[in-house]
Amino acid sequence: MSELETSPVTRTHGVRDVEVRVWADAEQVPLLRSFAADIAMRMDFDLDSIEDLRMAVDEACSLLVRAAAPDSALLCWFEPEELGIRVRVRVDAEHGVAPSSDPMGWQILTALAATVTESVDAIDGGYRISVELLAVPGPAEVDPR
Repeated sequence: MSELETSPVTRTHGVRDVEVRVWADAEQVPLLRSFAADIAMRMDFDLDSIEDLRMAVDEACSLLVRAAAPDSALLCWFEPEELGIRVRVRVDAEHGVAPSSDPMGWQILTALAATVTESVDAIDGGYRISVELLAVPGPAEVDPR
């Protein structure tokens, strides 16, 4: 019989941080939505909150995929917290256009999450664009501090 030693570090609700790296391609977005839903289910989110998180991850990733430089990666971190799940999504782009410049997409995203922030940082030969959101179970009435 073999033994498997695991890290004693366990996050909220027994769920650990997850980092996923995929090609910045629309065909990869459903994979990230599935990760989000699975983590939310493990954290006992109600069904409506799970669906809100899935749609928020879909919108955040879609906004960034459209901005991504050719052949770049889309990175996504899922970080369970006491209050909910923090999701950070990042892509490298040729142009520094903020995700909020798409008013409809940004409106959808901000309606689905408790908090949403964005950043556009200049890097060598381009830009790094990030979106961070906090999803909570139930109504989104959370002080994000």
